[in-house]
Amino acid sequence: MIGKILIISASAIFIYMFIFYLIAQAIKNNSIVDIGWGPGFIVTGLVLLLFYPFLFATKVFVLLMIFFWGLRLSIYIFMRNKGKGEDFRYKNWREKWGKKEPLYAFFKVFMLQGLVMFIVAAPLYFAFVADFRGLTWVQYLGIAVYLIGYYFEVVGDYQMQKFKSKPESKGKLMTFGLWKYTRHPNYFGETVIWWGIFLVVLPVEYGIIAVISPAVITYLLVYVSGVPMLEEKYEGRPDWEAYKERTPKFFPFIKV
Repeated sequence: MIGKILIISASAIFIYMFIFYLIAQAIKNNSIVDIGWGPGFIVTGLVLLLFYPFLFATKVFVLLMIFFWGLRLSIYIFMRNKGKGEDFRYKNWREKWGKKEPLYAFFKVFMLQGLVMFIVAAPLYFAFVADFRGLTWVQYLGIAVYLIGYYFEVVGDYQMQKFKSKPESKGKLMTFGLWKYTRHPNYFGETVIWWGIFLVVLPVEYGIIAVISPAVITYLLVYVSGVPMLEEKYEGRPDWEAYKERTPKFFPFIKV
């Protein structure tokens, strides 16, 4: 059964990302892939639901957790990028790739993100092979962990958005609210969300395999595409260096 679920999911993600690629090529904006990240998990879940429509506790909670996370994130990114054109990272890649941009964008942007999506969606696959029993204490713990992560991500994004909307904030750093306790409350919240979802499927047979999901998203955000890229942008600024001295990099209240 898990084999069929993986094939269905991989096919759904490929088609989904291919459609986004075609749209990106038409409007010359590869950064729309970021908007499609969250809904991609929702679409994958809905496709699986067409093949396996029976509902029970584990499946319902995982689907709801992914739905609320994915929809909120997509709307936030859409509103943040609205009217700003292509994100500078993707624009730089477009200029660097030149005439080979369509080919490179297909593999290095959309298919690569599709592959990461397929891996991170691991808890979703195990939710569809769970049985009809009620939730265990581990799963309730997972829901609680998810809610903590959701709080950090949503409130962190809201505080940053509100800060940036004020003219007097231009050129300044956001250093209060949740940003006082960690330099990246939204990224921290994102990782905690996926650790929570993982815990919900942990009691499922072979559910431990789904640990690859939060492990990968944590590694990417902390060491690859999240924290490093953002912090590099401010490196060397006196106010940033002072902020770094008094504020934990990732885990709230833990200076490492």
